[in-house]
Amino acid sequence: MIDHTLLKPQATEADIKRLCEEARFYAFGAVCVNPIYVKLCVRELAGSNVKVCTVAGFPLGANVEAIKVSEAQTAINHGAKEVDMVINIGLLKAGEFDLVKREISSVAHHCHTGRSICKVIIEAALLEEAEKIKACELAKEAGADFVKTSTGFVPGGGARAVDVRLMRNVVGPKMGVKASGGIRNLDDVLKLIAAGATRLGTSSSVKIMQELLHPSEPSEE
Repeated sequence: MIDHTLLKPQATEADIKRLCEEARFYAFGAVCVNPIYVKLCVRELAGSNVKVCTVAGFPLGANVEAIKVSEAQTAINHGAKEVDMVINIGLLKAGEFDLVKREISSVAHHCHTGRSICKVIIEAALLEEAEKIKACELAKEAGADFVKTSTGFVPGGGARAVDVRLMRNVVGPKMGVKASGGIRNLDDVLKLIAAGATRLGTSSSVKIMQELLHPSEPSEE
């Protein structure tokens, strides 16, 4: 369920290799990296079941549709099996729903043609409740595979159980919901899964697994 994530701009090749090594060791579902490192991750993870996930329109979502499509297609050509795209938040807020849906549909189509999945980042922290609902509806109608809470790059915009629950209610039981941003411990993980998350994006994956596999000894008090 975990996308072991490193999207910081200062990440080096050595950091990414370490990420892949950790992902192999803990059998994470995927690594999530910036597009420049997709080829490297594909090489490092060859022979494992860990998928390579990357991003498009990240982190602002404000690029033109053709660029997001090109980012997705290039990533798939490089071996990515999952693409997390950021919606155009300004268009959503302006009520330009047809344009938002068309963009998602275009990226999702290219993902599916390349046998990859498309996750749609709605950046919930910047949206009112009605906008969150509409964003999820548009992603579902456009054929995306997942909706995702956040990029993790908006201050105070981490994954919240209340948003995950809302998103799950909107998209129904079959579509994926990815919680991402500020997930730092096992307690966070369990709350988000209980709310309906089927995937978790976090850079604290190793710490979380250590909590799970080696829980603290119970107090004698």
